[in-house]
Amino acid sequence: MLGKYGPLDHRLADEQQTFARPLRSLLQRAAVTCDGGSTLVEVAVLMRSQGVGSIVVVDAQAHPVGIVTSHDMVRVAAENGGARRVDEIMSSDPVSLPAHALAYEAAVTMTARRIRHILVMDEGRLIGVVSERDLFSLQRLGLGEISMELRLAGDLAVLGALAAEIRKLTHRLVEQGVAPEQLMLFVSVLNDRLSQRVIEIVRKRHDLERISWCWLAFGSEGRFEQTLATDQDNGLIFAAHEGAALPQVRARLLAFAREVNEALDACGFPLCKGNIMASIPALCLSREEWQAKMSGWIEISMPKALLDAAICFDFRALYGDASLAAALREWVNARVRRQPAFLRHMAQAALEARPALNRLGGFATGDPPNAPGTLNLKLQGARIFIDAARIYALASGVPHTNTADRLRAVRDAQAMSETDAAAATDAFYLVQGLRLQNQVSRQTGEPEAANCIAPERLSRISQAALKEALRTAKDLQNRLALDYQL
Repeated sequence: MLGKYGPLDHRLADEQQTFARPLRSLLQRAAVTCDGGSTLVEVAVLMRSQGVGSIVVVDAQAHPVGIVTSHDMVRVAAENGGARRVDEIMSSDPVSLPAHALAYEAAVTMTARRIRHILVMDEGRLIGVVSERDLFSLQRLGLGEISMELRLAGDLAVLGALAAEIRKLTHRLVEQGVAPEQLMLFVSVLNDRLSQRVIEIVRKRHDLERISWCWLAFGSEGRFEQTLATDQDNGLIFAAHEGAALPQVRARLLAFAREVNEALDACGFPLCKGNIMASIPALCLSREEWQAKMSGWIEISMPKALLDAAICFDFRALYGDASLAAALREWVNARVRRQPAFLRHMAQAALEARPALNRLGGFATGDPPNAPGTLNLKLQGARIFIDAARIYALASGVPHTNTADRLRAVRDAQAMSETDAAAATDAFYLVQGLRLQNQVSRQTGEPEAANCIAPERLSRISQAALKEALRTAKDLQNRLALDYQL
């Protein structure tokens, strides 16, 4: 069953050209649209005459408000609902991407959101629709195939084997030069699917009735930025039903979380050495307890509190009642904006990680265990962009957790210029790309050593590019220092 993912070399080169194409280049025609008052019979006739499988529903200003597909039509037709209005059955708020987004991003978004169509927008104007069929080459690559295998996996042994195949495929994609933004999203989405299936299998063995709960992803997983060297960072938020005692509820969830953490460890995601895991009582909390914990971080701002906040503030819902995570995010953003001193402390802590450059502009290397004469691309590179993006996102009330999404949203909120945001995003992904290449080449089991690179092993062009990226990181820190008067 699993062997089909191995011999990918002869297919990858051609398929990566498809992944790198902008969505605009994939459009064969303009989007077919209708208004919300159209009947389903009228829409069916329109679909047939135009030869399309989806129609975008627009308002009076031609702005998309929904989408209806042939699958929707078949379902309603079976209920004899042909006279109904299309706005009664359409999927509201359809997912869209800008025309310059890459095909790979659309394909991964479809897999992550479990949808088959994405609207393509150009400066707020609908210019077309990309369907799952348009991106069928990605299905040949294996993302759709592995996702299906993950959904159908019946036991943890199968999931462990699939996790190994995901790592092998990721190695191949790194070697073929897939862009780091696409690659990290690819890895994160598949790891999400694997983790979700682990949770589904384990929960069947535990009594979680009368508990609303949500498994939270923290750290790089929470940011959709997982690489090949990653451990577990997760937690639980819950709301017990009336009459349920918190200690008993927590005990049930901790037993469940412990088994999930152990299963993920068996699948190749090591237990977190810092104990940032849902099976730790301090990270298996009710909604009110999470608010109290985060209030302590925000108000006290001690070094340990700032470190915990940096990891946990990148949370997102992975499985369960996502409304619990959404409510906590809304609460956090409101609370942080009322405590400007906290952001200043966060900025001060962010300045402690200095870019790996010396005073003369050369590389500043060190001698960490198992990696002498190297610089740490994670701690002395990527972390600087991650920390700055988090601070500016919290200051602007941006709900995103992904670093690039945060920088773009901060730009849109006019808290950062377009030039600065673009430079920081490009530099961040250059560093992440080198991290991925280094992890593949080192083949080491030590996550930190896998992030350490010897600059002299890079080509002159790569050395120059890395120096420029680190200078951009330094500029970003200078901006933080200026904005927060540090």
